[in-house]
Amino acid sequence: MDTRIEKRVGVQATSDRIWELISDLPSWDRWNPHETDVSGTIAFGGVLNMTERLPGLPERQVQARVGEWQPRAQLVWAEKRGFLFNTVRYFEIEELEKGSCIVASGLIFSGLRGEMFHDKHRNALRRVHEAIAEGLRRAAEA
Repeated sequence: MDTRIEKRVGVQATSDRIWELISDLPSWDRWNPHETDVSGTIAFGGVLNMTERLPGLPERQVQARVGEWQPRAQLVWAEKRGFLFNTVRYFEIEELEKGSCIVASGLIFSGLRGEMFHDKHRNALRRVHEAIAEGLRRAAEA
């Protein structure tokens, strides 16, 4: 069974503008306080490297693989974090009309240890994804 944390926000910006922010990996530090120092390649199988900063946990280096991506629509990457612990992290953009979108920032946990991590840190992870989604919204609307 998988467990999920997701925050969806309305953004008064075009999907082009939102994708511009997401695809500019080195600039994530400007709007994302929890995934910083981002580098890599947005391509199928591309590697993304970043520093993950979650409240109450030690800072950690992440190396993940891009599983899916579509300009102006989504970026999905996966990480095997250990025995019975996998994550899928994503941004999704749904353009309702020109200049108006719904953006989702989410994380899916799988494996017994992944589900246990989710259960233990659920409230903090919700706040993290609220901060990421709101930061992206503010940056896109600026």
